[in-house]
Amino acid sequence: MLSDLDKRINTLAQWMFEAKRLVVFTGAGISTESGLPDFRGPDGIWTRQSKGLPTKPRDFSSVEPNAGHLAIVELQKLGKLSFLISQNVDNLHLRSGIHPDLLAELHGNVTKLRCSHCEFLLDNLDDQIACPLCGGKLVSSVVNFGQSLPRKELGDSYWHSQHCDLLIVAGSSLVVTPAADMPKVALQSGAKLIIINKGETPLDRLAHLRFEERTGEVLPPAVHRLKELMGG
Repeated sequence: MLSDLDKRINTLAQWMFEAKRLVVFTGAGISTESGLPDFRGPDGIWTRQSKGLPTKPRDFSSVEPNAGHLAIVELQKLGKLSFLISQNVDNLHLRSGIHPDLLAELHGNVTKLRCSHCEFLLDNLDDQIACPLCGGKLVSSVVNFGQSLPRKELGDSYWHSQHCDLLIVAGSSLVVTPAADMPKVALQSGAKLIIINKGETPLDRLAHLRFEERTGEVLPPAVHRLKELMGG
């Protein structure tokens, strides 16, 4: 007899199979399984700060993509991933094999620089001091609180959220806007919403399917089931 989790995974796989425009939205929770701390979890950065505890350093160079990241890459290989929107700056999606044209990193990337004038994005190489396109000043692409999100990535994210028929949230508490607006936009456009997150989100009651489990416990078996449905 199937467990409740297995039933929900099967439903997710069926919905992914039926989807014509599938968008995935990731937050810090997907990278905790690679050893990076999240923000609002029980041992998260902001949780520890609110308790007056020291925060654990984030060593981006020593972590590797995990099963959750690789499951999204499998969706790409199967031709099922329309777009990936991420709040993460850890570069793990690109390292896992996601095509840059399918990815919007709304909060930047620790390995990238951005032109402060034309927003051109390029790898952080020591010898680059000015934008090769316009000569503008190069700054870290990582977006800090109070700073505007990059225009192209934000516009692409809104467009794909408006035009998707299935949006899967993986590891986000959905409280940091405007990034967290994307699932709302998808819902308003008639898409199904799936939330995979350990901990509550403001959209839980609106989700068509809810997983409290870790992304690595949900997406890999769901994608495996999807491949079976696709005849693979």
